[in-house]
Amino acid sequence: MNLTFRALILWLGCPVLSFAQFTSLEDVLLRVEKNYQSIQKKEINIQASKERLKLQKTYYLPEVSVMAQQSFGTINAQNGPMYNMGSSGIASTSMPLAEQNWNAAFGSLYLANINWSVYTFGKLKTKENIEIADTELQKADLKQEIFQQQIKAAAAYFNLLVSQRLENVQLENHKRSEVIYSIAQVRANSGLIPEVDASLAKAEMSSAQTAVLNANDHVLEYNKKLSDLLAENFTDYQLDHYFSKNTPTLLQENLSLDNHPTTLFIAQKINKSKQQETYLNKTGLPSLSLFGTFQGRGSGFGWNYVQDNSAYSPSYLKGIGVDRMNYIVGLNLSWNLTDFYRNTSKVNEQKLVTKALDFDYQQLQQELFNQQNLSEQKYKNAVTKIAESKVQLQAATDAFHQQKALYENGLTTIVDFTQALYLLNRAEINYEIAQNNSWQAIVLIAASKGDISMITKAITH
Repeated sequence: MNLTFRALILWLGCPVLSFAQFTSLEDVLLRVEKNYQSIQKKEINIQASKERLKLQKTYYLPEVSVMAQQSFGTINAQNGPMYNMGSSGIASTSMPLAEQNWNAAFGSLYLANINWSVYTFGKLKTKENIEIADTELQKADLKQEIFQQQIKAAAAYFNLLVSQRLENVQLENHKRSEVIYSIAQVRANSGLIPEVDASLAKAEMSSAQTAVLNANDHVLEYNKKLSDLLAENFTDYQLDHYFSKNTPTLLQENLSLDNHPTTLFIAQKINKSKQQETYLNKTGLPSLSLFGTFQGRGSGFGWNYVQDNSAYSPSYLKGIGVDRMNYIVGLNLSWNLTDFYRNTSKVNEQKLVTKALDFDYQQLQQELFNQQNLSEQKYKNAVTKIAESKVQLQAATDAFHQQKALYENGLTTIVDFTQALYLLNRAEINYEIAQNNSWQAIVLIAASKGDISMITKAITH
């Protein structure tokens, strides 16, 4: 029965040892960069910003429009004022007639128009600079997102690794509890010890089995977390146990906080805000444009229609030809003087936005500086804890073997034996946690310095 249960625990608790595919830390960092949805979304945002920049550059070109119109109707006109408010009107060209008539003929209008803003006093250029700044902002946002997700993935990797290692610790503890129970059961059956000792040993073995299942719950949770970060279906990962046996080597590198991905992101936000300030200052200036129009018109009404109301033809072909042509070219200088004063408030508002971003920048640098000091101290403490946990592990191992030998020879009680088992289990757990914390401290240092490669550089084969 014990062998069957043990096989079940191994199947449930250690799938990574048998079925999972090996996954290195370097592979995880690469896959999260390519697969994570928020990273892919920000890559699309960059493409969108580039399209907006392309659109903005088209405003340097002249606006060219052509039109062909053919219509049929009357041309009764009269003297009088008219204001067209939000609806279409009728443009009927004729001298006023003495009375209404319903003579109708075809008419046509052919038009080519060019309007070119030849000089805008910097408005187009500053608007283009905003789109350029936005593109750079989106790129910085992408780099920041990649860095943050890689940090999360590295932390999840080490969390999963330590959960797997603790599961193995509980499995080994379960094996030792089985040994205790076997010894106690044999001695109890022989009458050498009370039956209650065997019951206590069995209870300890059951507790060890529960601890294995609890550890496996944590493995499943961190498997799921890592699967989410890699944008993959839930799976079991076999990780590199090098990190559980080796201490990282911290390379002292002087990295400027100005090059941190998050710092660069806020710096690009400040740059875009300043470009918007410049643009708003320019919007109050005038614009100089060149325009030109060429027009051809046709009509079924004759030139003497006012004198002779019969001088018209309802023929379609008569009305769609070109009878008169006109052109006009010129320069147009327009300046909305009200906007010149109105934009003052907009500029002041944008300056305040920039100032607020400057405070964000200063606050971030202060937080990163403090985080660097904290993470480096955590690393020193983690290395010290590893040394201490090794001492505890060695002492607990010796004590367990001693108590095992004494119990097998009837020289100690089951309580002392199980206490030694508990101390060994705690020492193994403390060692695994201390070992993993040293690598987690490297992750914190990399996060504060803005260099993901510090994690892989800490690996010394």
